[in-house]
Amino acid sequence: MTTWKVDRERILTAAEVRLVLDELTRKARRSALTRRQLILFRLATCCGLRASELTGLTLDNVRLGARPSIRVPKSIGKGGKARTVPLHWDAATLADLKDWKAQRIAQGATGSDLFVCTSTGKPIARKDARLAFQSACKPLGRHVTIHDGRHSFVSHALHAGRSIVEVRDAVGHSNIATTSLYAHLVSDDDSVVGNLF
Repeated sequence: MTTWKVDRERILTAAEVRLVLDELTRKARRSALTRRQLILFRLATCCGLRASELTGLTLDNVRLGARPSIRVPKSIGKGGKARTVPLHWDAATLADLKDWKAQRIAQGATGSDLFVCTSTGKPIARKDARLAFQSACKPLGRHVTIHDGRHSFVSHALHAGRSIVEVRDAVGHSNIATTSLYAHLVSDDDSVVGNLF
């Protein structure tokens, strides 16, 4: 049996997450492209979505009612598995996603339209989403992937006291042992990010 390990060096620290979010938020006021990068970063790093999931979400998948969540349908979930990602864990992420959804609707998008797309409403290729994420993370001075954002989400959520079952369900791990690998990857001196972490 092969033992899979998570590389602690690939986990973004709380300070790194804050740095990227602050930079993107500042620049997003002037640039639609940067605003889209902010949403991609939020979906990966603050919601734990994979590249195939964040590029396949529709407006209907992002539910902003009494129990805000992202419904990852089995059509885009890994292994054909659906899951629900709670959005009430982080108020700042929820606010950004609400604003983005309102902007998409104001542009004429309907529930079945993509949540994140090109300026012409076309799907974003996973490769392009990965490049946009890496561009968003340039202030870190190191190569960071969408999957590193996902790993960071799991690690910080556990560090912040979310139960292993809550986190397992949010990220769609089949085995709780996989989720438990992330339990001690964030150091105690790495302060928490927003309401989620």
